[in-house]
Amino acid sequence: MRDNLLIALYAFLGAAGAGLFGALALWLLRRRSLTASLAVVSAVAVTAMLAGTLVVAWAMFLSSHDLTVVTTVVAMAAVVSLATSLLLGRWVVARSRALQLAARSFGDGGDFAAPVGAATAELAALSGELAATSAKLAESRERERALESSRRELVAWISHDLRTPLAGLRAMSEALEDGVATDPDRYLKQIRTEVERLNDMVGDLFELSRIHAGALALTPTRISVYDLVGDALAGADPLAREHGVRLVGDRIEAVPVEVDGKEMSRVLGNLLVNAIRRTPADGTVAVAAERRAEGVVLTVTDGCGGIPEEDLPRVFDTGWRGTHARTPPAGAGLGLAIVRGIVEAHQGRATVRNIPGGCRFEVTLPAAAEA
Repeated sequence: MRDNLLIALYAFLGAAGAGLFGALALWLLRRRSLTASLAVVSAVAVTAMLAGTLVVAWAMFLSSHDLTVVTTVVAMAAVVSLATSLLLGRWVVARSRALQLAARSFGDGGDFAAPVGAATAELAALSGELAATSAKLAESRERERALESSRRELVAWISHDLRTPLAGLRAMSEALEDGVATDPDRYLKQIRTEVERLNDMVGDLFELSRIHAGALALTPTRISVYDLVGDALAGADPLAREHGVRLVGDRIEAVPVEVDGKEMSRVLGNLLVNAIRRTPADGTVAVAAERRAEGVVLTVTDGCGGIPEEDLPRVFDTGWRGTHARTPPAGAGLGLAIVRGIVEAHQGRATVRNIPGGCRFEVTLPAAAEA
């Protein structure tokens, strides 16, 4: 028993010495290639075995022939192991370099294409992650381009919409100041109308900026959809009468929702104004609300004749107006963007689809818990 313990101790001391030397070598080569690290690891493993074997052999006082045989066998094993590790390291490094070159496409704004051929599990997993990241970056770049285009359109349209009323206000104020206005009361009334339009436009811009900045503070309260829609219909009725459009709201369920009443009234008001202005005289705008499996769904259906399929994905984009035939000149293209922002702030969603003779806007809100 004592002899076995001494053999184990000698073998441990010899292997430990080789291991410490290998750890030092790995630390010194920590910034070198993977091939060098694999070679050191293989050399350490074989050297530790060789050192432990030789220490035990010397301690056992083997004959010089037996000691030479043991040393030769272990040395050959070390050479084969080292050569194998070098070949494996070169293959792994080649795969790593191919992956590095493929990853450079991110910096060039391209898409990641995984290198062909077999790879280790770790490199294959890394390739998969890079491919998924590439897809997300491509989506992000496309979304950024769309947002930038939307911003440019918005700036152009807002500049035009501000220039026109401001020019009129300037002309009318100069006429009043010079005393050449033939009907001052009419001029004052027109000035007030234009100022209200500008005030509404600035209010929309402020609301949209709060939505985009995530600063829209909501105060949810439990309210019946029936009351919410009823108030919105009453507010839109004068505009509907002016345009000769019938408002219909006979399919409204009295289901409760947890929403900010003021903001949700703005959502319905924007949808109704948009529908009334796009519906021809003698047309109908119908409002409905019902509980479905996905939540409470409010719909506003108009008679605009439909939206081109290629424009449907852009309807809720900031600054989108569509054709001038379907959008009033006074619109700045902010109403529907505000609708989507407020609805999403309520953890809901806003969608639009074409129906025969018009289109239907749907707002889906989470249903309130049963009292």
